[in-house]
Amino acid sequence: MRIQPRQHLLEIWQAIARHSFPDGSWQWGERGGASSVADAEHLLCLLYPATEIPAFRLDAPNETTDDALRALRKAGTREDIPCKLITALTEFMDAHTAGDSGPSFAGGYYFDSQDPNEELTPEQRALGVVDSYSMSITLALATLGFLKVYAREPRRKDVEEMALELEAATRKRLTAAMVSLLRCFTVNLFDAESEQGVALCDRVNQEHLSRRSVVQQLQRELKPIRAAIREYVDLGINVVGDLGNENLLFECGWSWGVVQDAPPIDTTAPIGAQPKGVARPSPYLYFTVVALDGIADLFSNRTLTLGLLNTEQQRLAEALRLRWEITQQYWSKIARFGEGRWPLEDVPWQTGGQYLESDYFSLSVAAILVQDLFRRRATDDDLTRTVAVMEELASRAKITRRMTRDDPAVELHNPGIRLPLLGSESLGPAMQWSMSDFPAQLLKRTIQLCSLSRNIGSHDRLLRLAEQILDHLWERRIPSGAGAKLWDNVHAVCPDSPPTASPLSWTITERIVECMTAATGLYRQPPIRSAELNSMATALLSEAGHLFGNEMLEAASCEDTSREIRLKTVELQLRRARQIVDDRPGTACALALDVLGQLDELVVARRAGSRGV
Repeated sequence: MRIQPRQHLLEIWQAIARHSFPDGSWQWGERGGASSVADAEHLLCLLYPATEIPAFRLDAPNETTDDALRALRKAGTREDIPCKLITALTEFMDAHTAGDSGPSFAGGYYFDSQDPNEELTPEQRALGVVDSYSMSITLALATLGFLKVYAREPRRKDVEEMALELEAATRKRLTAAMVSLLRCFTVNLFDAESEQGVALCDRVNQEHLSRRSVVQQLQRELKPIRAAIREYVDLGINVVGDLGNENLLFECGWSWGVVQDAPPIDTTAPIGAQPKGVARPSPYLYFTVVALDGIADLFSNRTLTLGLLNTEQQRLAEALRLRWEITQQYWSKIARFGEGRWPLEDVPWQTGGQYLESDYFSLSVAAILVQDLFRRRATDDDLTRTVAVMEELASRAKITRRMTRDDPAVELHNPGIRLPLLGSESLGPAMQWSMSDFPAQLLKRTIQLCSLSRNIGSHDRLLRLAEQILDHLWERRIPSGAGAKLWDNVHAVCPDSPPTASPLSWTITERIVECMTAATGLYRQPPIRSAELNSMATALLSEAGHLFGNEMLEAASCEDTSREIRLKTVELQLRRARQIVDDRPGTACALALDVLGQLDELVVARRAGSRGV
């Protein structure tokens, strides 16, 4: 199916309105309030498109489009919907605040016990997790932007008071999430001869060099990043090991939660107590990607244009940006290490600290590389090789291929990849985190890469791949009942996979909403300029301009007004074609060909008239 973001988003909104506004007021569902991550994802399914896409805006009721209102008719009128969103957001802030301790970022039921016979303790369920910190940044920025626009017009006094209280709670939650993300970042140093060092060297050694040569090359490639970390280590960067020992290798990124012995972050904001860290200071690829996505929203055009960050938040954002840039540079170099085949092209990827191997981790490294390609100017070679990786991951996950009986790819979709949360065992049973959103993440990165590509061949391959992934995901919509037309009915594509606790997944649904929002930005870009088409359009316009000038030399009778009208139309088409020839050479070609056809008709008609006389 073709990607039609507007139509797809309207269908999703209609399904969410049916599920979340059954009697006209917002309902969280049976598991509402039990996980700050799930509740944030639930809200973002509406709020993210409403604040990122002008055609879906809800913060200016008079500008809300009719099709958006039809999709959300279960929620009420154009004046009702913003008020109900403010009420739902206020309920979220209240539900996920731990009294005087400040905002709560509990993973809740998204946490699992590694041993199914052991139950996690309430203290473990209440632990903060990077997914919640990152989602809270995105949700808080969307909320602040929504309120800023909504408050431009006078409202009822009770609504204004609720909006002011929500703004204060949102700003507090945003600051707390930023502080927590700073405390989740870690740099882990290790010896090249250690198990982790050997695994890293084997991973990047695609040219079968000696271990010593690989270590020396790694040290040389990573030296600028090490110097940057050393320069800013006083800004609270958690370093495990002797950073001054250049014989040690290192990894950097985000652990699953606040790391052990992470010092409190100095801040003037009243965010409550900063909890003691539990997570082992070992970077996780999955949580690193999640953190990078949330941090990127702090520097979006919308955040900067609306001035959503106060002075203290700007200071924290700069500290996060430093970690964001260091991490992208590190993993981009690791992914593209060496002169020949990229380590990323050697699928699947094996993680360092957790010693796990999966296509999901290859996708995580590719996601960081895609973000880094946005940051720097990507070459055609970078794009071509990354496109091939995306195509192989889709094939291996049986998204673009047929699923076979007892296919090992089923595990990637259900139950998903399970990450052991190292350090959680200090509070009870060892915990784990499940990721079953592989196709949604692959679609998101494919669309992002498609937005970046200005090569027609790569762009078309990526667009075809994105359409195939969307076919797979669309088949997984829940057919009926609660959550109908939302996600995730994984058994539609993996009938032999184990049963799921609940069919409705806000994680998958929210990821697909992000994909459609990104696809909207993709189509808003100007089309890729073809040098061949530009050359052809220029030649056609040259001929058309010359023939038009020649036609204007011909005598015209006073009665022949139709010829004058046609020549005026031709002149306007020529002018339009010359204006767009650089940006849209294909359209310019079409206009020029039409002009040539009309001019030839005039010539033929004049000759026929002369013979008749």
